[in-house]
Parts: sequence; structure tokens; C-alpha cells
Amino acid sequence: MSGIGAAGFDGYGAGVVGALLNDSASIRQHLDTLVQQAGSGLLAGSYAGLGNGASLSLSLAPQIAEQTAWSKGIDAASGQMQVAQTALAQISSIASTFYADAANLNGLDPSQVDSTALAARQALQQVAGLLDSTDGGRYVFAGQDSLNPPVPNPDAIVTSGFFTQIQAAVAGLAGSGAPAVIASTLAIASSNAAGTSPFSAALSQPAANLQAALPTVATGQGQQTPFAIPASANAFVASTGNSTTGSYTRDILRALATIGSLSSSQVNDSGFAALVQDTQASLGGAITALNQDAGVLGTIQSNLQTEQTTLSQTSTALQTQLGGVQDADMAQTLSQLTQTQTQLQASYQLLSGLSTYSLAKFLTPMMG
Repeated sequence: MSGIGAAGFDGYGAGVVGALLNDSASIRQHLDTLVQQAGSGLLAGSYAGLGNGASLSLSLAPQIAEQTAWSKGIDAASGQMQVAQTALAQISSIASTFYADAANLNGLDPSQVDSTALAARQALQQVAGLLDSTDGGRYVFAGQDSLNPPVPNPDAIVTSGFFTQIQAAVAGLAGSGAPAVIASTLAIASSNAAGTSPFSAALSQPAANLQAALPTVATGQGQQTPFAIPASANAFVASTGNSTTGSYTRDILRALATIGSLSSSQVNDSGFAALVQDTQASLGGAITALNQDAGVLGTIQSNLQTEQTTLSQTSTALQTQLGGVQDADMAQTLSQLTQTQTQLQASYQLLSGLSTYSLAKFLTPMMG
């Protein structure tokens, strides 16, 4: 009888222990999953663990990455445009001051011509420095060559070939006459030749080349928006007038260099008034073109901000969709984690109790 009982217990006991071990392993595996979810906040550590949600997650993730990249690009471009707008406003203000001063040069006391010339040379250095404005380590007026300054040595521009050549032309006013000096200074300011152009090699090239390679920012699939103005060329509008290089920055630098080269000894020269008049007219046209270019840039900046808002809203919607398939419900996860830990502990206690459950203990109730 004891043999039959032992055999019965052995078969029954092995089945019970096997079932308990399987249950314990299943509970342990579920606990590991919950611990991972609680730590990462995700339902699974891989797409395979998402089940039916894997395909949607695979579709949404790259879309979100694109939206994020476009938004960051617009952020960077907006920062550069804001710096550029500030610099352009200052350059316009400087040019406007000398536009007003030029109207009075013909009637000034000779000594005042010298002081105005000194102020113009100082302003020339200031404008050159503003053209080297940076944002985040990038030169905002440098075009594609944004890691290098548009004007290599702004503080030394009054000793550069650009200035000294204009100075020499203006010094010959009495002998050459105003038309010749005007033509000469226009040619100097228009030149891209090394030693004459005050700009970097990357910016000392035809305006058409620079306009064809304006820096752009991606705003969508296949969508690129230009957002920068090169220091040596207009970006969006054309300069007009009879005395222009085609670039308002070149025109402003030329005008400041011309006024900065005038001397009190030239006030009575026959060509003095004509040279001053041309300089003022050129400055007026440059100010108008600069403000128009800045206006277009402002419109682009506003449009990009609107686009960024749309991107942010789209990204939020996509993130919500993605979260629905891959984010864990933390409140539910933590609750299940506590319950599962309790179940696992009970399972271990039951298995531990079976190790002391002998055949005698099993038979005692039967024999009693």
C-alpha cells in the first residue's frame, strides 16, 4: 500500500512542482518586463516587442525625426536672420547720417570737412565690423563660407587697397575732374580683384554667383528657403540709380571711403560739389535697397516662424500617436509591478514549502 501511495505521490508531486515552476518562471518573466517598462517608460525595448504597433512606430519615428530636424534648422536660421537684421539697421542708420551730412558738405567750413572725413573713416571701420557679425560662431553675411569673416580685417580697412585706391582717386579730383573720380571709385568698389576688394575670396565674385548660392534652410520635403544676405551682394532686390555697383553694401563702403578721403583743401575745387552730389545720390539709393532687402528678409523670417509653429504642432500630434503604441502607462505599470512582485514571492514560498512536504506527511491524513 505504501508502494502504491509513494508512486501516486511521486506522479502527483512531480506534476504539481512542474506546474508551480512554470508559473513561477512566467511570473518572473512578466516581472522583468514590468521592471524594464518602469525604467524606460516604453512598452518594449525593440520594435518586435510592440506587436501590432511596430509598423506604426516604424512609420512615425522617421517623420518625427524629420520634423525635429526642420524645426532645429529654422531655429538656427532665425537666430542668424535676427543678428543680420540688427546689423543692417545699424548700417542703414550710419549711411543715413552721412547722407544728411553730404548735403551740407558744400557749405561747410573747410575744417568741418576734415572732421566729417575723419568720422567717415571711423564709420567705414564700423560698417566693415558689422558685416562680420556672427551668430553661434557663424558669420551671418558670409554666404556659404559662414565659418570665415566676410571682411577679413575690418579694423584695417582704412589701410586696405580698397580705401587707399579710392583715396588716391579722390586726391586727384582737381586734375582729373569729378566724372573721372566718380568712374574710378565706382570701378574700385565694384572690383573683385585681390588687393582691391575688401571682401573675402569667397565673396569677391560676381553677384549672380552669390545669389545663386544663397544659404537655405529646409522647411519640408524638397522645400528650401533662402535666409541670408551676402556682404558683397544684394540678396532679394536690385540696387537702382546711375552710380551704383549693384550692391548696397559696396555702395555704402564706397561712399564712406570717398567722404573719408576728402580734404579741406579741396573745397574750392571745381569738381568738389559734383563729387559730393554723386556720393549723396549713391548713398540714398543704397539706403533704399538695403531697407528693401531687409524687409524681404523680415518677411521670410516671419514666414519661417509660422512654418515652425506648424512643424511643432505636427510633431506634437505625431509624438502623441507614437506614444500611444510604444509608451507604457506608468501608473498601471507600477501597480502591476507591485502585484507581480507579491505573486512571485508567494510562488517562491509555495515551492519552498513543497521541499518539506514528505511522503509521511502526505499519507498521515489518509491513515488517520
